[in-house]
Amino acid sequence: MTTTVGNTEHFHTRPQWTCSVCAQAWPCDSAKVNLLAEYRAFPSLLKVYLSAQMYDALDDLTAEGGAPPNLYERFLSWTRVGPSVL
Repeated sequence: MTTTVGNTEHFHTRPQWTCSVCAQAWPCDSAKVNLLAEYRAFPSLLKVYLSAQMYDALDDLTAEGGAPPNLYERFLSWTRVGPSVL
């Protein structure tokens, strides 16, 4: 599965965990909308995928200092809302 908008892919760049297109914290708003659409039939798999991404981000972001305080909100809390809320 890939996440795309047109031909523009909103993937993360490591180790900063910013969007490769818009440079916002990943998952950016576009990535969130795309992920919700992509995993629409499998919401539990979206949470598994994002949990794994969150733990990779935790490793990367703590390598240079303390962990950002908002990783759960950034990676998982929004998965309960529909794309119209974003």
